Amino acid sequence: MQGGAAGLAFRGRTASIGFAHGPLVRVDAGTNGERIAGSLVEEALDLRKAIDAASGQIAELAAIAGGEAAQILEFQVALLEDEDFIEAIFTAISEGDAADVAWRSALDEQIADYNSAEDEYLKARCSDLADLRDRIISILRGGGGEAPKIPSGAVVCADDLPPSRFLEIDWSTGGGLALLRGSPTSHVAMLARARGIPMVVQLGAIPEIGATALLDGEGATLELDPSAEQLRLFEKRREIHRKSRASARAILRRPTASWRGERIKLLINIQRVEDLDHADAQYADGIGLMRTEFLLAERGGLPDEETQYRAYAAVLRWADRRPVTIRTFDAGGDKPVPGFTIDGEANPFLGVRGLRLCLARPEIFSVQLRALARAAVHGNLRVMFPMVTAPDEFECGRKLFAEIVQRLQAEGIAAMLPELGIMVEVPAAALAIATFKASFFSIGSNDLAQYVLACDRSNGALAPLMDPLHPALLELIARTAEHGRRAGTSVSLCGDMASDPRCLPALLKCGLRELSVNASALAQIKQTIDRLSSGGGLG
Repeated sequence: MQGGAAGLAFRGRTASIGFAHGPLVRVDAGTNGERIAGSLVEEALDLRKAIDAASGQIAELAAIAGGEAAQILEFQVALLEDEDFIEAIFTAISEGDAADVAWRSALDEQIADYNSAEDEYLKARCSDLADLRDRIISILRGGGGEAPKIPSGAVVCADDLPPSRFLEIDWSTGGGLALLRGSPTSHVAMLARARGIPMVVQLGAIPEIGATALLDGEGATLELDPSAEQLRLFEKRREIHRKSRASARAILRRPTASWRGERIKLLINIQRVEDLDHADAQYADGIGLMRTEFLLAERGGLPDEETQYRAYAAVLRWADRRPVTIRTFDAGGDKPVPGFTIDGEANPFLGVRGLRLCLARPEIFSVQLRALARAAVHGNLRVMFPMVTAPDEFECGRKLFAEIVQRLQAEGIAAMLPELGIMVEVPAAALAIATFKASFFSIGSNDLAQYVLACDRSNGALAPLMDPLHPALLELIARTAEHGRRAGTSVSLCGDMASDPRCLPALLKCGLRELSVNASALAQIKQTIDRLSSGGGLG
């Protein structure tokens, strides 16, 4: 912390680059207040109404957000649909507890259990549980459960912020997010980057003062009630950033990116068809990753074949002849899906997830493969399997896919087998990459880093260890790229590293020539490659 009584400055860690100047608004959850309890029947009815209202709010958020955001919210939905858990709370009410007291007691017990777990995945769920606890209590106490209205362009300050609260805020007029704790690898940070919202985390203790805030996501600083000089310097930094973005947009309109005479393909990651509406998406060389988990978050259960087919076909038609890589369901781990994933796994990150789960649930997987096979006739489709450890898993997936294509064709339905590849996100796959007979490889750097460094990426306490440029991680990336070069097989990287300009020199040096980034990062990445190509770095 720096500064006097006015113009205080705090330094944290960058989670999302950008600048915000506006009123400081604290949104730390507060569920204090009086509530007069009614009869036992009234209390039970009030809790049931509150649960139904919360379920509707969360479902609406999931439907609007889609993609990984919807998957994150599924954890709260699953708890509200856990009949055994809910029934125990109603039992407490029948024995004399007020609805809010019974609810808080049950959730606090769950939070304590999760927080004491050795598994970092479970610890990371405490924030989601606290969010759900406070949402229901707010509804019971007449607050409605919705987040408070945030002024236009405000810098939102909180100890931490669960994804559902982030999604309830209208970011269309700008603003920023300043967290006292938090992590640059958290779910909220991913959402902020996807929406271009500046975010700084791990700011530490901030006094209960400050009406105006300057948030610099590039320098990782928060300034409260700035002096005229602080404001002048801030606006200068923001203008430099704005001009840099404008320059990047101009570079984006050039046909190709290149480095040392080699073309660098820049593709984009999407979660749903609507992501293609982003203004910069049209300049991509194709789609390097379409996450299909958003379809699992739609209301009404698991998606049928027609729903999936329409989504995949729409993306292929948009791409025209450009390549489209669609990843099969990557459920499990931190993305539980009711009716699909396995409940109660001691360590879901190392459990039945990705391709392992799909092969274990062929009745669900086959529906997706049928939709993909039918969509393949509409464009340049590539399909990749996530969380592959052994060549046998990949071959089982390929065999099932080929059989489905044959059946469709026998039924007189237009279908074809697309190119098949794997996500390289398990260290074993990277180390034994030559044993896979895949048509292409895509490195999922988020999970690969998590497994190589033994660090849960959602755990803020481990953020300093979660180094994307760790030599061990770069060695596996280089190993995979080198195999692709020798074998003439396409290798791309679609994790957060691809969207981080600081990682570009290392990735190019590792031999990667194909990157898939968020559409919002496309211009900046292309500009960075242009500067490197012009002698701006990388010896």
